[in-house]
Amino acid sequence: MDDVYRPPDVPLSVLHEDHELLFVDKPAGLLSVPGKGEHLADCLMSRIQAAFPTALLVHRLDRDTSGVMVFALSPHAQRHLGLQFEKRQAKKTYVARLHGRLEEKTGTVDLPIGVDWPNRPRQMVDHENGRAAQTGWRVLKQSEAETRVRLMPKTGRSHQLRVHMLSLGHPIVGDPLYAAETAGRYERMMLHAEELQLRHPDGGRGIRIRAKAPF
Repeated sequence: MDDVYRPPDVPLSVLHEDHELLFVDKPAGLLSVPGKGEHLADCLMSRIQAAFPTALLVHRLDRDTSGVMVFALSPHAQRHLGLQFEKRQAKKTYVARLHGRLEEKTGTVDLPIGVDWPNRPRQMVDHENGRAAQTGWRVLKQSEAETRVRLMPKTGRSHQLRVHMLSLGHPIVGDPLYAAETAGRYERMMLHAEELQLRHPDGGRGIRIRAKAPF
């Protein structure tokens, strides 16, 4: 898999829209926010602002990850959601396909993550300087070659799910950074943000938005 940025030419997939919130299904291969340089300017944020000029960023997904993202449509909503993410009150659920057969059926990875400086943007398990990170996981189905899991991150570190699955010896297939040997065999990284659950900024009621994994 080469690293030339070829953002997918697909229409916006709006999952829910109201006066404060906009939920969309981000396609794999599209940056959440612009990268450095004109060639990395096309991103989900710019596409959304073209259609929803008041939209504001709340969180990000990796370029190669697809799935549910929420954007705020007012500064009040952005503050409200930002606090929920900061206090770990927003609940995120992912689906992934892992290399190999994971023997246990459920578990939690609790390993600190830090930047792998010589190999940026890679991250790594770093017991000295890393920041605490926890990921719950549960097997959905498996074969000898692959395991499909549901992932429930309790923290939101950069590349957390990718590094934690690698630490189990079962990297996410198609991952160009942490499972490069599998990347050429898949059209994308098999990681999808399936569900996002949070409190609505207007009144605090619970809202849960899902987008089925495309793999």
